[in-house]
Amino acid sequence: MSALKVALGAEALGLRLDAALVAALQRQGRSCSRSQLARAFAAGHVRIGGVSAGKPARLVDAEVEVELELSDPEPMRAVAEDLPLRVVHEDVDLLVIDKPAGMVVHAGPGHERGTLVNAVLHYLGKRAADLPVLRGNDATRPGIVHRLDRDTSGLIVVARTERAQEGLAAMFRVHDLRRRYLGVVWGVPGFTKKTLRTRHGRDPGDRRRFSPHVDEGREAVTHMQVLRPLKDAALLEFTLETGRTHQIRMHCRMLGHPIVADAMYGGMGGPPSRRALAAELGRHALHAAQLGFRHPVSGVELDFTAPLPPDLSHLLEQLGISGQVAS
Repeated sequence: MSALKVALGAEALGLRLDAALVAALQRQGRSCSRSQLARAFAAGHVRIGGVSAGKPARLVDAEVEVELELSDPEPMRAVAEDLPLRVVHEDVDLLVIDKPAGMVVHAGPGHERGTLVNAVLHYLGKRAADLPVLRGNDATRPGIVHRLDRDTSGLIVVARTERAQEGLAAMFRVHDLRRRYLGVVWGVPGFTKKTLRTRHGRDPGDRRRFSPHVDEGREAVTHMQVLRPLKDAALLEFTLETGRTHQIRMHCRMLGHPIVADAMYGGMGGPPSRRALAAELGRHALHAAQLGFRHPVSGVELDFTAPLPPDLSHLLEQLGISGQVAS
């Protein structure tokens, strides 16, 4: 059982108390499932001014402090689900998958089903019993050695054996892979090529987001190249030297050229024409187009590419590029 105090301000006015608490906890970098909150309300463990809040109602006061006791989350277990899965490469040690936008890689609060892991378990069937779990991970992440954001499409590698998982994990630790992304940003940058080296840490104003403007943090290095200037936008290629969470998205926001439709990093604003395109796309315009590495068991050099998905190709057509863009 965890006891917390959560301060709700004007941003919560008019929201239901449960929704306001979830948003506030996320800003603090805490996770809370709907079932945890439902149990807390039912048990009278959500209190305002020392009095049980009862059922979650809409907030009418702008400044409220909520006392909250949360039970420990029930352990999650990955289960097989029959979901579409585009396998680019398969051998006895690993899979390379072209992940669609909108699919979470592994389970977490609010995302127990519909993940890449669920799809992989179904695809492998009985063979999934041998999927390894990386040290430090839980049972919801079999075979996972890295991840892509939910709304980033493109290539991800999954380990099928312990020897492959250990080898791949070592490569990711020392950044000994080739990772190239394609993204569409708002505005046309004033450079052809650029390398950004910054710090990377949680944004103190919103713990869901990352920022280069932190006192302490790990180094984040992104190499950028403008491939095609467009109408009020540009197609960029990003090559990762490090692979921090939201690294490309953070760096684009820092430059004043956010990824199109990236709501968390400023890609939904601007004039009505921009907002309409972003709303139609419905996800940030970022795609993991290339993944290359030395096979962790055989030592053979592997290189994979994934074409732009139809939604990003359509966006480029709307912005002035017709035809297929090379991945």
